[in-house]
Amino acid sequence: MSGKRAFLDLLKQEGVDIMFGNPGTTELPLMDAFATENELRYLLGLQEAAVMAMADGYAQASGKLAVVNLHVAPGLGNAMGMLYDAQKAGSPILVTAGQHEQSFNATEPILWADLPTIARPLVKWSSEVHRLADLPRLVHRAAKTALAPPTGPVFLSLPGDILRADGDIDLSAPTRVAPRLRGDRAAVEAAAALLADAKRPLIMAGDAVAQSRAHAELIELAELLGAPVYTEFVPSTASFPATHPLFRGSMIRLAPDVRKVLEQYDVLFSVGGDLFTLSLPSDVDPMPPAIKLIHLDVDPWELGKNYPPAVAILGDPKATLPDITAARGAARERFAAATRAIATERDALTAKARALAQASPVQPLALLHAIGETLPKDAVVIEEALSSAPGIRQLIHSDDPQSYFGLRGGGIGWGLPATIGVKLALPERPVVGLIGDGSAMYTCQGLWTAAHYRIDAVFVILNNTSYRILKQRLHAMRGLAEQADSYVGMELVDPKIDFVALARSLGVAAERAKTVHETTDLIAHAFKNGGPTLIDVEVDRAFKPM
Repeated sequence: MSGKRAFLDLLKQEGVDIMFGNPGTTELPLMDAFATENELRYLLGLQEAAVMAMADGYAQASGKLAVVNLHVAPGLGNAMGMLYDAQKAGSPILVTAGQHEQSFNATEPILWADLPTIARPLVKWSSEVHRLADLPRLVHRAAKTALAPPTGPVFLSLPGDILRADGDIDLSAPTRVAPRLRGDRAAVEAAAALLADAKRPLIMAGDAVAQSRAHAELIELAELLGAPVYTEFVPSTASFPATHPLFRGSMIRLAPDVRKVLEQYDVLFSVGGDLFTLSLPSDVDPMPPAIKLIHLDVDPWELGKNYPPAVAILGDPKATLPDITAARGAARERFAAATRAIATERDALTAKARALAQASPVQPLALLHAIGETLPKDAVVIEEALSSAPGIRQLIHSDDPQSYFGLRGGGIGWGLPATIGVKLALPERPVVGLIGDGSAMYTCQGLWTAAHYRIDAVFVILNNTSYRILKQRLHAMRGLAEQADSYVGMELVDPKIDFVALARSLGVAAERAKTVHETTDLIAHAFKNGGPTLIDVEVDRAFKPM
């Protein structure tokens, strides 16, 4: 068997059905194998950053191993920003890159580099295949490592001579590490005791809740405690149902604002949540000294990383939360009070959004509310709207673990291609990406892939013709920019970007919406007619200081 044939067969053993890629000369043996491959699909992207983000969206939405194939050092370099995002999201991705033939590498040929070393800071494991006999062992090791908790990307370099070689190859078999790690009994009982004594408990839900499909288990505990639930600061998922009466959405990611919220509570239970991914440094520590912390996570690195917990539990939320619930008593009066307070806040936010519905230019809050009212119940939202996103989880009904995906890593350009990956993973569900104009320009090449493969996703560009989030944060520095009202390098005008013409040039149907109502009508039309569609909405350029 040839190395190229063995590699594809090994991927199929691991349950892979799509390879995302952008080929070059060192990948030609692999592309030759695809000429007669009928089960494993090759999905072409026109730039490696877009390819990487497509695989990330697919991995997050499917929970399966995604595979990316890149072209030596420049291809890996182009993908690194989106690989960072995948690392932060814990996406199980096997990243591969073609390498020159080993007999040639001592000459340091064009495009050559030490690929495993380049990738290593952003992956769980990184290696290169040096013998054909080792190919099965290393592919299976890579897949096992990517999917083992805590999940994350891995890297494998594939020299051309390995792919071209022939030999007797034992393909061996995959290994899976069972993910349902159950928390230590003594720690569980200690956590339950703290929660039983709490007067004002608070829960922070992290991505581990959605990733372990533990919504029901966390809902049961939250209702038992009568505890409001916030998301972690930069979530990738719908870690708690948006319509649940105890859901309070996200905190403002500034230390003084976090401190004001946390000072209202005596016990914080972080279920897979980050403590804390902030936006700006501050002299104020976000964690009040008096609050007691219980921290449950699948990653031991996160436990006690920044704040020492009263109880640290290494465990999977779905396996561990029922044990904590079983050791707790009820707090029904607190539940009723918390739900009333949260309902009042949510009603006020909805009323504000409705009041802005006719404003011109379009107000992001009104747009998000209208989209939330329009979307089908099974819709999936991919969000990279950044400064236009506040309130999105309260206004758009993302209730199941696969209903919402966001940009945890912060490296912009992820949202547009991730929308493609999510749709490939969840083909039966309506999928819409809400993406800022600045973000969209990083990976707009993904639109060609959506057109070429007839991917029925909707891309809504929230277009404020600027890097508005940077304006907000520069303004918060209270420096020269604030005084002069001048924000250098943050305006996307002169000329404005014509997203409609850009999308059409890449084969995607596109329209411009001038109002909230036009936007929702176009989204409904796109879902009905199928095919990829881009909707460009010019939203208010003004920004509120942070």
